Amino acid sequence: MAALSLAAALGCRGEHRVRIGSKNFTEQVLLGEMAAQALEAEGVRVDRRLDLGGTFVCHRALLAGELDLYPEYTGTAYTAILRQKPVSDPARVRTDVAQEYARKFGLVWTAPLGFENTFALVMRSAQARELSITKISDLARFGDRLRPGFGYEFLERADGFPGLAAAYGLKFAARPAEMDLGLLYAALAQEKVDVVAGNSTDGLIAALHLTVLEDDRRYFPPYEAAFVVRSEAWKNPAVRRALESLAGRISADAMRAMNAAVDRDKRRPEDVAREFLSARKR
Repeated sequence: MAALSLAAALGCRGEHRVRIGSKNFTEQVLLGEMAAQALEAEGVRVDRRLDLGGTFVCHRALLAGELDLYPEYTGTAYTAILRQKPVSDPARVRTDVAQEYARKFGLVWTAPLGFENTFALVMRSAQARELSITKISDLARFGDRLRPGFGYEFLERADGFPGLAAAYGLKFAARPAEMDLGLLYAALAQEKVDVVAGNSTDGLIAALHLTVLEDDRRYFPPYEAAFVVRSEAWKNPAVRRALESLAGRISADAMRAMNAAVDRDKRRPEDVAREFLSARKR
């Protein structure tokens, strides 16, 4: 039923439009909107299909020809899609992902956008100070009293909680609460959970004065942001120009600020993306 409902929701609105998707969190919607506006500036007609779902939903839609491109992260592709064990070398991950996606799926990876968005374990700063927790390995001492809350992908992925728990010897008294990514920080701020797995570029980390725990055993692989594109769309010179214009242009600080503008300041993603693209041209 889920696959059928996705297909029905996506539909077919004309082959002449480039169909842009994204996962269901703020940064992804912003990146999808940036791609859409960059393409429109090149005269390309686009169909926005943003906020679709998780990694596997977007990947399946791309393979089925229901999307032409969406933003993705190298470490996610390496571990979740290609099912490789996490490694820490960004160049190796980037190269392997690009080669394997081309060989297995006929998909193209653009050059990195300029920032990395890794998983981040986050706590309320007051509680982290009270327990003297500064790094992930410190959590092992308090597994019986801390209540974790994670997104469903983090609970299941090879580079998520199972591997993290094994690498750090983490044992919580109860199974982590499973919740939508958009609810993690609210649950943390409301003291419904004590530690969540967010993203390092989340704008709410600074807005809510939260503490990011150091990945002191370097468990998480590199997660460089880029676009994954169907080869048919990539053959269009205007599509290539638009996407290549974004390569290396988005810093982690800029991405964090844009995320905050949407999540904290309640601005529309399309306005934030337009403002960034306009400033970049000046």
